[in-house]
Amino acid sequence: MKTKLYLAYGSNLNLAQMAKRCPTARVVDTLTLDGYQLLFRGPHDGAVATIKPQQGSRVPVLVWEITPEDEVALEHYEGWPILYRKETITVRIGKRLTKAMVYLMNENRPLGLPSCYYYSVILEGYKAAGFDVGILRQAVSDSTEAEIG
Repeated sequence: MKTKLYLAYGSNLNLAQMAKRCPTARVVDTLTLDGYQLLFRGPHDGAVATIKPQQGSRVPVLVWEITPEDEVALEHYEGWPILYRKETITVRIGKRLTKAMVYLMNENRPLGLPSCYYYSVILEGYKAAGFDVGILRQAVSDSTEAEIG
């Protein structure tokens, strides 16, 4: 069966959620995407995570190995191709460079705040992976400041 690598930075960091959504997916590594910033976009108290290129920023990700069936489930969850698009980026896993798929939100969505539930799902994923929760908190702050300012 052909598999691919998928980079999760939002609610798909949550292991329990992914186990239900994509039961054959497995975590193969953790990485930091240098040069990307985590933000929340969408309606107030309903914004969802996305990343964008931003020099000097970084975003931790889980690297999942997914099957075609997992990808179909992710497409449905992510609102592909309306809300999110798929892009392929090159990442370093161990000593080799490889390609991985990531969902990026389509343009023209305003910055906003995530719901408490959505934030807590991501926070649980951050803690389970040992990621710096300060990056998640900064994303909320950056999404709020830009919304107000």
